[in-house]
Amino acid sequence: MREWIELQQRLVPDLLEVMTKRYAILSQVMKSESVGRRALAAALSMTERTLRAEADFLKAQGLLEANAAGMRVTDAGRRLVESLVPFMSELSGLSELERLIRDHFRLREVIVVPGDADAARETKREIGRAAGRVLVRLLQGEGVVAVTGGTTLAALAEAITVDQPLQGVLFVPARGGFGESMDYQANTIASTLAKRTGAAYRLLHVPDHLSEDAYQSLMLEPNVREMVEVIRKSSIVVHGIGDAMVMARRRKVDERTMASMRAEGALAEALGYYFDRNGTVIHRMSTVGLRLDDLETAEHVIAVAGGSSKGEAIAAVLRYGQDDVLVTDEGAARRLEAIIRQERQQAEG
Repeated sequence: MREWIELQQRLVPDLLEVMTKRYAILSQVMKSESVGRRALAAALSMTERTLRAEADFLKAQGLLEANAAGMRVTDAGRRLVESLVPFMSELSGLSELERLIRDHFRLREVIVVPGDADAARETKREIGRAAGRVLVRLLQGEGVVAVTGGTTLAALAEAITVDQPLQGVLFVPARGGFGESMDYQANTIASTLAKRTGAAYRLLHVPDHLSEDAYQSLMLEPNVREMVEVIRKSSIVVHGIGDAMVMARRRKVDERTMASMRAEGALAEALGYYFDRNGTVIHRMSTVGLRLDDLETAEHVIAVAGGSSKGEAIAAVLRYGQDDVLVTDEGAARRLEAIIRQERQQAEG
């Protein structure tokens, strides 16, 4: 594909320029869901006159529609944008970035969406859409899908779409919940995913952070034990990645434990486990639900995280070696690229 793009750039560069411009308009409207012309022109650094002409063309093609609330992408426009994603990624150089990260961390697949979630809220929604497409593609027949909580997984749940109901699929929370907004709890995300895809779901009504005594007591409950057995047999696991200290504070970890984690170099958190820069687990929570060992039997493990500030945390979790797929944004991917280049220079030196 890269060779074909290079030939096209030499022969008909204006064609690619127009295509890129119209793709950018449709993509930006998709990110915003509904947006006025003035705001859209500002977001794209385009004059309103130019935008009006392009928008009129896209409306005539049935790809864009406008009403009093603003412009929105039609179903046909959404399908077109999604089908063009691989081509536009190659054109923008993101495909090369995906290959670099995939090969370095020995992943099966890497998806990088444009933007930086730290700078633009819309980018997190794009990560969610991309992760939703990956999940639907990997879901075949019956299966149990375990999901964690967090804002990025919530974006996935809100963005996922299917052509036919996933009647043989069961969504479950990977772990219990902790004191954050209900919108971002694993239980809520599992139920939203099920409702949006026509699948089934089950919930786990236990706290995420437990004392050892509370953990042992809960595991004696037949209903809890049976639910945990279902979760630990998940065929697909979708999880977020967080900054170690941020997640420790959200879980109200005591200061003594946090000081110990800092001293050991805690950098990243996933599934209640804390990792240092080398991907070594240095601390784990006593929680009911999925364990890292369970990832070995899952068919697919999908990490979903973005933002340039998450680059080092993502690298730490990927070094642990249980993820198959990474869905991220360009901000985090560029940080990963810098880490990879630095490691290679050190190895050569």
